[in-house]
Amino acid sequence: MRTAASPRFDHGAALRVPPAHDAGNWRLLMTWLGPQGRRLDQPGAVEVDTPNGARIALPGDWIVLSVSGDYHIAGAAGRWGAA
Repeated sequence: MRTAASPRFDHGAALRVPPAHDAGNWRLLMTWLGPQGRRLDQPGAVEVDTPNGARIALPGDWIVLSVSGDYHIAGAAGRWGAA
């Protein structure tokens, strides 16, 4: 069984995934992600290309852009359980 290692984060920028109804911040997020982000049919969900493949981020999750230029997803507290 393969387990995903926690990504090493460089000190870069981060944006939080806004609620589905927050159109202004969704425009900002999608502009920031560019072609590495795609809105999904599920309200508030975005698929983001990361070094570990495409990952889904939901409202409250953080999307981190590392200095190396890679995006990483940091889930909201408790979403994926304790490590």
